[in-house]
Amino acid sequence: MSLIKTFYRWHAVIHLLLTVVCLIWIYPFLWMIFSAFKTNTEYIASGLRLLPETFHWDNFVRAWQVAQFSVYLKNSIIVTVATVLIVICLSALAGYALGRVSFPGKKALLIIFAAALFIPKGYTIIPVFQIVKHLGLLNTLSGVILVESTGAHIIFILLFMTFFQTIPKELGEASEIDGSGFIRTFGQIMLPLSKPVLATTGIMQFIFTWNSFFVPLVFTLNRPELRTLAVGMYSFAGEHSVDYTGMAAGAVISLVPIMLVFLCFQKYFVEGLAGSVKA
Repeated sequence: MSLIKTFYRWHAVIHLLLTVVCLIWIYPFLWMIFSAFKTNTEYIASGLRLLPETFHWDNFVRAWQVAQFSVYLKNSIIVTVATVLIVICLSALAGYALGRVSFPGKKALLIIFAAALFIPKGYTIIPVFQIVKHLGLLNTLSGVILVESTGAHIIFILLFMTFFQTIPKELGEASEIDGSGFIRTFGQIMLPLSKPVLATTGIMQFIFTWNSFFVPLVFTLNRPELRTLAVGMYSFAGEHSVDYTGMAAGAVISLVPIMLVFLCFQKYFVEGLAGSVKA
C-alpha cells in the first residue's frame, strides 16, 4: 500500500509541475489576447498584468476597418487555400510515384531531396523573383500563389511516399486488372485512402502559408492592397509611434482561422503523423 501511495503522490507532483510549466508556456499567448482589449496607455503601464481594467472592443474595429484587415484577410484566404490545394496535388503525385514505382536513381533522388531541405528559401529568392517578373505576375496574388506553392515541399512528399509504400501492392494490381490506369488508380483508390496524410499536409501548409511574411512582402511590395495578414501588421507601425493594442487585435484576428482549422482536422493530423512515423 505504501508503494501505491508513493506512486500516486509522485504522479500528483508530476501533474502539478506539468500544469505550472504549461501555464508559463501559454502565458505570453494569453497576455497577447488580453492585450487586444486594453488601451495603449494601459498596455504600456500594466506590465505583465493579464486582465484589462475595461474590455475595449474598438481595437478590433480599428484593426478591421482602419488597418484594412478585412482586405488582408480576404487576400490571405485566397493565397492560402490556392496554395494548399496545389501543394497537396503536387506532393501527393510525387509521393505516389516515389512510393509505388521503382526506377534507376531513386535513392540518389531521395538524397538530393533530403539535401534540399537545408537550402534557405532566401537564397533562391532572386532567380524566383526574376522568373515571376518575366511571367508578368509581379505584384499580383497569382504571383504570390505561384511562389508559395512551387518548390520541393520535401517533407510532404516523403510523408505521402511513406504512406503509399505501406499500402499492399495487391490493391494496385487488382485495380489495374479491372482496367484502371496508373493515374486512375491514384485518384480513385490511393488518394481516398490517404486522408490522414492529406489532412496533415493541408494543416501544415496552411500554417506555413498563412504565417508567411517574406514572400508576400517581396512580391506585393508596390501594391499594399494585396498584402496578407502577416504583412498587414506593418499598418500599425507609424514613423514615430506604434499602435500596440491594434497590433495585438490584428494578431488575434490572424490566429482565429489557424485555430479553427487545426481543431477541425486535428484527428486526421495526428493520425497522419502517427502513421508515417509507424511506417
